[in-house]
Amino acid sequence: MTAEQSTKAAGDDEPAAFVVPAVRPVREHPHPEHPDPAHPDPGQPASEHPEPGLPDPEHGGPVHPLGPEWTRGADGLLFRRAARVILLDEADRVLLIRGHDADQPERSWWFTIGGGIDAGETPLDAARREVREESGIDLAAHEVHGPVFTRSAIFDFFFEHCRQDEEIFLARVPSSSFVGEDRSGWTALEQDVIDELRWWTLDDLAAVDIEVFPEGLATLVGSLLPQWDGTTRHLGLARE
Repeated sequence: MTAEQSTKAAGDDEPAAFVVPAVRPVREHPHPEHPDPAHPDPGQPASEHPEPGLPDPEHGGPVHPLGPEWTRGADGLLFRRAARVILLDEADRVLLIRGHDADQPERSWWFTIGGGIDAGETPLDAARREVREESGIDLAAHEVHGPVFTRSAIFDFFFEHCRQDEEIFLARVPSSSFVGEDRSGWTALEQDVIDELRWWTLDDLAAVDIEVFPEGLATLVGSLLPQWDGTTRHLGLARE
């Protein structure tokens, strides 16, 4: 993996697999005719967009029970910035979490390790912390590469309409470094909605019969092999 990094928007000579297509629509969006006015060009990096989820001078907003990193914007959506990690082992398997929603316990999905960026944290610091808290694996800064992807997602969670801007990193560890779930570092919400962690081969992941986020994750991971080319690819806006 190279330490040099450039950026390229999905669609700029990138295969279609890099563009996250629209998926299951969220329940009635506050502005259905303008799904995300803060993202007039979904192909641009999330960091270049304004952050309408942050309290504005007129409306403000209390800290949400989901956590202090979530704030409500004038558009009505809860918003946070997040860091996620594609964690690979020596056999190119990826470690994923399966979770469900409090208001849809019958629906579960697989997703990458990660979570919100706390105040004062860099995305890299948040990525390392989330991996340590959720999997027990302690990554050194030089072992984390990227971000390899960025994206924004609008989704329903915990009885709320949410928007999350994500920076997705890449790291590789021995499979033996994950010895099983240790929930001691999990928040109360994580203990409630996280069901399991497990390694996935890319072939098995591509054939899984429940949702996986980001959509097309097996293809996205495959594009990073045998090593990342140093280009951050912007996946745009997904409605999940």
